[in-house]
Amino acid sequence: MRGRRGWAIWITGLPSSGKSTIAHLLVEKLSNMGIKVQVLESDELRRVLTPRPKYTEEERDWFYNVMAWIGWLLVRNGVNVIFDATANRRAYRERARRLIGADRFMEVYVRCPIRVCMERDVKGIYKLALEGKASTVPGLQVPYEEPVKPDVVVDTDRMSPEECADVILRHILKRFYRGASEALGRDEVGGR
Repeated sequence: MRGRRGWAIWITGLPSSGKSTIAHLLVEKLSNMGIKVQVLESDELRRVLTPRPKYTEEERDWFYNVMAWIGWLLVRNGVNVIFDATANRRAYRERARRLIGADRFMEVYVRCPIRVCMERDVKGIYKLALEGKASTVPGLQVPYEEPVKPDVVVDTDRMSPEECADVILRHILKRFYRGASEALGRDEVGGR
């Protein structure tokens, strides 16, 4: 007998666009509803898989392939997954969609102008890039390929992290828990 499969969402966007903040808000909201989820954060995985990252195209390809495979393994075993990763090339995200299955996968684009991301610069990577100390920052020295047809788009320069998480949560409930968003009170899903 086959058990329940999980689902996965890939939260993509430029560095400092708000991906991690939104991912953690989603975990909190889902947990409050009794829905468990595992976040696969690229920064954490990178510390384990590539402790001295070079961020070459080959290394990124390998890294995102492994990340997608870990996500697939979790989803296959009934674990819900949130990928919190820039994944600057569409091919990385599409590989995960194919591996996990389009019916169990959602791509979320956290859209934010690069100037706003640079003002936020949570990790200081834009500063390093502008000082010539980093040469592979997505959106500056290497391209960031925006999703062509994302399942959800949130604009973090115009919406609060809470509003973004609520929009994504409604899509998760509608897609993976048919009828759950209507069954829950409006206040539990952001009041919209």
